[in-house]
Amino acid sequence: MRASSRWRALPGARHRTPVIFSAISVISQRHAPRAQKLPGAVAQLQHQIAIAERESGHTAGQASRYPLTPDQIAHSHYTQRLAFDDRLRNDPRYPSVGIDDLLVERLRAAVAGRANDDELRELVGAQLDRFRAAGNLVAAPGSDEWRIAARALCIAELEALARVAERDEGDFSGAPTTPLIVNAQPPQDAPAPVNLSKLWREYVDTRTQAGFMRSGSRRQDPVIANLRKFLKHDNARRMTKADMMAWRDHLMKSLSAKTVSDVYLSTIRSLLAWAEDNDRLSENVAANVKQPKPRRQYSREKGYTDAEAQKVLKAATTYQPHIDEHGHIREKLCLVAAKRWAPIICAFSGARVTEITQLRKEDVRKENGRWIIRISPEAGSVKAGDYRDIPLHMQIINLGFIEFVQAANPGPLFHDATDTTKYSKRAAGISNRIGEWLQKANLVPDGVQPNHGWRHRVKTQCRELSISDYVADALQGHVGRTASDGYGDVTLATKIAAIDRLPEYDL
Repeated sequence: MRASSRWRALPGARHRTPVIFSAISVISQRHAPRAQKLPGAVAQLQHQIAIAERESGHTAGQASRYPLTPDQIAHSHYTQRLAFDDRLRNDPRYPSVGIDDLLVERLRAAVAGRANDDELRELVGAQLDRFRAAGNLVAAPGSDEWRIAARALCIAELEALARVAERDEGDFSGAPTTPLIVNAQPPQDAPAPVNLSKLWREYVDTRTQAGFMRSGSRRQDPVIANLRKFLKHDNARRMTKADMMAWRDHLMKSLSAKTVSDVYLSTIRSLLAWAEDNDRLSENVAANVKQPKPRRQYSREKGYTDAEAQKVLKAATTYQPHIDEHGHIREKLCLVAAKRWAPIICAFSGARVTEITQLRKEDVRKENGRWIIRISPEAGSVKAGDYRDIPLHMQIINLGFIEFVQAANPGPLFHDATDTTKYSKRAAGISNRIGEWLQKANLVPDGVQPNHGWRHRVKTQCRELSISDYVADALQGHVGRTASDGYGDVTLATKIAAIDRLPEYDL
């Protein structure tokens, strides 16, 4: 194999085969982040590329967040080549492998512009793909920009081979001579990564301290986990609008438009808006990413009718658990109690069912001769955030609810959690079990939500009885719609008067 004149000018230059350098190319991609610590890795640019590679997750064709010019790409490749050469010289066999003059000639031809796209791809295609994956190159394969970057890499490869040949003879003082590399200006350091998971925890802590999200973030936590899994990284700074749109389209394959819009996209928009307002991120890339929702069409009223309500309440107040052949009840007593009492309390309060299933014994009290229940954030989840008192309807009292409460142990009435941090989750589980039971017993008509139907019914009843929406909202825990709704109070006496106007059920 005839050595080229350039390599013959270097005393004792040996011949490394293209196969050896192809293998080095593959290995160098795997070890580039660690290679920055070696003696040859002195350029600032290598640090940037190493960070980008560790946080890999961009796909080919995706808009680059930190694009590099051709000379910067060449400089990066050159310094990483020499850093990897340092690493390989720990093996004494490595300097004995020669440099192939055919490879040198092909690189020279490419630099001169005599190589077609396929030849360029064979020579430096793997390196181009690596820079693209790191987010530093967006040029389409075959384009003029792509060919310029490819030729720059060929120049860097030639320069690196020259240093390798010098090092084989013990000379480690060599420096690049090509103006493309000598005059390359290192880019500004890439901004430090912003950990998405940490950002979310900070956001939740801030909202909780401000009095929001009192029930915790258990509903939104899966949103963040889903986004991280989709992105394949945890750097919020690298997220783009294109990422958000792609994630939205991915979610639509398995979730409803309402869930995607109101839970997933809403959560990320709020998080990134907070991050932008607090200088954690420079922009909210999800601000204008929306998912249209079809307008829901109803074929009937949303709440229970009189007959439907009566049917459900008869089944609930007379509920008996199944007893097996051994005389054992295969159902927790707290769930049995929830099936008996939660529906009728909801029917006379319009409360959310989970607000009832999280009630504790201490939340039931007598005041001025009237029994009251308190919906308290201390017991679990309260959507509006504040406590509220609801007078019990006399029919509930006459059915024996107070005797049930007085006989109960302190703590939750309808679930058995002992850890207060688990109250919300356990109460929600009981609520779901009640809904499943009503559905399975064919007690819920189509178009009605088994538990939420009571909220619609109570609101309708209040309007029929000329009880103002302002009072009904105070009973049900609805937030006022206007600024004036925040003025004044709905007293307990006003609530009692409203509750007493609701008619009894024929049970």
